[in-house]
Amino acid sequence: MKNDRYTYRVTWSEEDQEYVGSCAEFPSLSWLDQSPEVTLKGIRRVVAKVIQEMQKSGESVPEPIASRQYSGKFMVRVPPDVHRNLAIQAAEAGVSINRLVSSKLVL
Repeated sequence: MKNDRYTYRVTWSEEDQEYVGSCAEFPSLSWLDQSPEVTLKGIRRVVAKVIQEMQKSGESVPEPIASRQYSGKFMVRVPPDVHRNLAIQAAEAGVSINRLVSSKLVL
């Protein structure tokens, strides 16, 4: 598919004894195969076909995650004792809670 910027994943399924291909932007779609390479090609073909059908019927097509703009902000609720512990750790490190938590989130 031309300009395919969707988010794909190929994983092994012990239950199916095959590789499973999925697309984050189309969570209801999947493809099974014995080869990871064929699995990726299969899920990409399925997504392309669904996109064509959506466009023909006038439905809006999901924007690829990679193309979306993010503010860098999100809110997380934590129990009060976790918040307190984070505040203590941040104070001891001489940084803000935001800086402390964002450093813990970096993968």
